[in-house]
Amino acid sequence: MSAPVAMLQAPGDSTRWFVVEQQGIVRVFPNNANATDNDVDVFVDISGMVTFAGEAGLLGTAFHPDFANNGEVFLSYVTGGPPGTSVVSRFTSNDGGQTLDPTTEQIILTIPQDFGNHNGGQLAFGPDGFLYAGWGDGGSGGDPNDRAEDTTNLLGSMTRIDVDGTAPYEVPATNPFAGNAMCPQGFTTTMTDCPEIYAWGLRNPWRWSFDSLTGELWVGDVGQSSWEEIDRVTAGGNYGWDIREGAHCFEPPQGCATAGLIDPITEYDRNAGVSVTGGYVYRGNAIPGLQGQYVYGDFGTGRIWIVPATSQQGAVGTEILDTSISISSFAEDDAGELYVIDYGGAVHQLVPPP
Repeated sequence: MSAPVAMLQAPGDSTRWFVVEQQGIVRVFPNNANATDNDVDVFVDISGMVTFAGEAGLLGTAFHPDFANNGEVFLSYVTGGPPGTSVVSRFTSNDGGQTLDPTTEQIILTIPQDFGNHNGGQLAFGPDGFLYAGWGDGGSGGDPNDRAEDTTNLLGSMTRIDVDGTAPYEVPATNPFAGNAMCPQGFTTTMTDCPEIYAWGLRNPWRWSFDSLTGELWVGDVGQSSWEEIDRVTAGGNYGWDIREGAHCFEPPQGCATAGLIDPITEYDRNAGVSVTGGYVYRGNAIPGLQGQYVYGDFGTGRIWIVPATSQQGAVGTEILDTSISISSFAEDDAGELYVIDYGGAVHQLVPPP
């Protein structure tokens, strides 16, 4: 594997794993600890469409909940540039789910990026059946264009759309700004709030997940220079960037406004790590002591922490592992067991201590 940024299983199918490589390839291999390179196949290759540079690339994959019947998979990638454009597209399998046909692309959403970093780009279907996507603030440092607090564009937000209605998508009626004109090109010139937005005030949501038991949405949001944060995101929530970094004033550095801003569930400073990678609430059975704990890590230091899923704002995480892994992502299998993805090309499973 080369530069893996995600690993997932198709809905209801525990026999295979799919690994998303940033260069633009999704590979598939059997769910077998003894699998070798000879067992790995290409599920889809869109590297010719993808800009693979820095933080850009193929960044997200989501299987439609009814993939077994409709063969639909959604990919999120950056093309063109720099700085490039983020694209969300629907692709279809024409061979019963064995591979994905790149010629079937239907573009759903495009978002012009301001700079070459903070692309976000993860996709996932929520328990409500809607497609969620996380977007960074457009890049550079300090959100120079003030995107994350501007709800007339999609940068710096979590979006939620219905891909099963009228093309290219419909807006769920319970979205905060439902009823406004859609922003399928990522912004509006009429200064109306984009109805695709589910929550905002995010800097670069890097890996997020739904609790398989409660449905709650947990997001790791990468900080600027001082604080990394974990948020539990709800509809209409404003998570503060770039007014605040974590629970601390950023712009201005003192005396910033706090009304209406939601504190992170937990945060850590530069003594602990440099770039948070969001994980999962553990709902497996192999590690009883981990039950009900949200597991997350740091890309730069390889540390892994937990915090109870019932925590309120201001909780302190507990370190459980100090590794040398460049943690680009976590993965969850159908049984609720967790895996750690190393950007260097390896996959590790969390197992009980000896």
